[in-house]
Amino acid sequence: MPLKESGEMYLESIYVLLRSKSSVRSIDIAEHMNFSRASVCRGVGLLKKQDLILMDKDGYITLTDKGIKIAEKIFERHTIISKMLMAMGIDEETATQDACRIEHVISDKTFEVMKQHADKYITK
Repeated sequence: MPLKESGEMYLESIYVLLRSKSSVRSIDIAEHMNFSRASVCRGVGLLKKQDLILMDKDGYITLTDKGIKIAEKIFERHTIISKMLMAMGIDEETATQDACRIEHVISDKTFEVMKQHADKYITK
């Protein structure tokens, strides 16, 4: 079953949180995404069923190898699209919000061309 946008958003949020914290629980995801605990519980359950995350007996969440691969892809898209939009003069808040929407619908082919352009013309 293909992963929906909401699942990608959860994976990216877990990935971002794990980059800055040693452990992540559902409450951390809820606070980060500004979602209710019930919504996060449902989302986490769906990710577990798809073998994208693991949750230990204490409620700590980690990404599986499959989950990491998807999360890194979404995070890379978000980062590069945000930088490109800001390089075109869009303010950071708007660029970040727009990148969050674009990252889920852009084709791999178009993103690869954008990535090559960013690597060539935009400083990191």
